[in-house]
Amino acid sequence: MTAFGHTILTDYTHTKPTSTPEQFSVLNFKAYNKPFNSYNNVIKYQQNQGRDVYLSTDGSFKKNVNSQMWSFVVVDVVSFIWEQGSSTIYYLCEKNTDKDLVEYWFLHTLLLIYFTIEGKYEFIHAGGVEINSNPVLFIAPSYGGKSTLTDYFIQKGHRMVSDDRVALFEEDSKIICVSSYAYHRPYRKMEDLGIKVSSFMKENKNLRSIYVLEKTEPTADVSFTKLHGINKFKALQYNFDFNLPLNKANSFELIGKIAASVNIFSVAIPWDKSRLEEVYIAICNHSKTEKAHAPR
Repeated sequence: MTAFGHTILTDYTHTKPTSTPEQFSVLNFKAYNKPFNSYNNVIKYQQNQGRDVYLSTDGSFKKNVNSQMWSFVVVDVVSFIWEQGSSTIYYLCEKNTDKDLVEYWFLHTLLLIYFTIEGKYEFIHAGGVEINSNPVLFIAPSYGGKSTLTDYFIQKGHRMVSDDRVALFEEDSKIICVSSYAYHRPYRKMEDLGIKVSSFMKENKNLRSIYVLEKTEPTADVSFTKLHGINKFKALQYNFDFNLPLNKANSFELIGKIAASVNIFSVAIPWDKSRLEEVYIAICNHSKTEKAHAPR
């Protein structure tokens, strides 16, 4: 399978192999065959999908050094274990789990934590699709229409980038967008991988623009406002994930670079599903007329 710019080789998954770009790195996902206890240093999180989850390490949460060990535990489901710099992630299943649950937690949560800790990517909470072959992201508060709009674009034949979390990194002064994995959840259901999409962006691409969705009255016009300065930074900061002590500085720096180099627009969305086609056309037309870089 392909996920976050990597080819995943695993010893169990039911997901059928698909062709992947040759430049993708390989990440192995294998069963752990030794006894395991969590490491001494622990960060416990609020319940996720109704589960107790926590991250542990035998080192410091402020850095990730040579041979440091990490684990992410979903209580009563699965433990994931890896060593700093390794391209192999191990899983240890609990008795009452199943392969679908393990794959869900691996793709939906563990990989984001792994790539963050390993310093590969930073993650923004966003839906993403291609418009005219360019990645465009949608950000919004919970229940703000992000999933609905992303789903509408997918139904219209646009390639999906992600329906929830998008990986980003900076390269040669450009912000690179990395797609997540080929599942989409246009509904709210716990521990569900979602619907597999047939049209999915596999290659990494320059990020074109970001739209911040703003609810308006059902009869209001669809309109766009370009964000500047601190308003761009705030829109981004509130939607970045996994700010662990070891990546806070990198996350802050990347947010600044995105704000300086990517166009961000507030788009007024009439809160009426019957007007989705109008919103869709407006965003497509707006994206065509905007340059991929912020003006000087």
